Amino acid sequence: MKLAADVIAGLAEHLEQAQLQGHDVVKITDAHPEMDWEDAYAIQDTIRARKLARGDRVVGLKAGLTSHAKMKQMGVESPVFGFLSESFAVADGGVITHAELIHPKVEPEIAFVLKHELRGPGCHIGAVLAATDFVIPAIEVIDSRYRDFKFDLKSVVADNTSSARFVVGSSAVPAEGLDLRTAGVVMEINGEVRAIGAGAAVLGHPAASVAMLANFLAERGEAIPAGTLILTGGVTEAVAVKPGDHVQLRVQGIGSCAVRFA
Repeated sequence: MKLAADVIAGLAEHLEQAQLQGHDVVKITDAHPEMDWEDAYAIQDTIRARKLARGDRVVGLKAGLTSHAKMKQMGVESPVFGFLSESFAVADGGVITHAELIHPKVEPEIAFVLKHELRGPGCHIGAVLAATDFVIPAIEVIDSRYRDFKFDLKSVVADNTSSARFVVGSSAVPAEGLDLRTAGVVMEINGEVRAIGAGAAVLGHPAASVAMLANFLAERGEAIPAGTLILTGGVTEAVAVKPGDHVQLRVQGIGSCAVRFA
């Protein structure tokens, strides 16, 4: 780590206040170019601790940067990871107040819920599927707190990988018998198709994202607990939304979910 503990605490407060108050900031590496990956995750961990201290709960985990091409472009070898707090959750068919966010975008995702603890190292797709209780469609709302979307990956990790809101469907489907690689994904906004993809866009198989998360946590002496909801990453590029937009996601063989922006 390159940053002192008081600097990490100050940056965590700075970023969380931007999230809570819905205002943008410049990327934190402008002032702290020496910041390393360990610092970035320490800032994220401090944001999580701040939320827990206020009575919020961590209800899930998430992966980002889950395209091999994007990872190569950004010069990293694995996705980036964040957490989902209870305060981010929105009911299927619910409403999100656009003014509470800065410049939100929506991503279609395939989410997993575990029935058994999943622990690395050496976790693989087969282990993930064996530990999976069910899969479920999910819309993640990302909202980078950085001004004009100007950021680097360490700043993004510190900002809890741009987490803002998430919606999961009401149908829970066992992963057995599903080919999640070929599962088609269609996201519509106001009835117009805006994104089409398949599960293979996420690291070749969405379960690979969960495996990488388990292996990442193992390096920190942690595991993914049973019952954890995991958003595996965007199947397509994120799409910007505006007030009045109605977003619906359909995932072949799994179900659908929807949310509206007011």
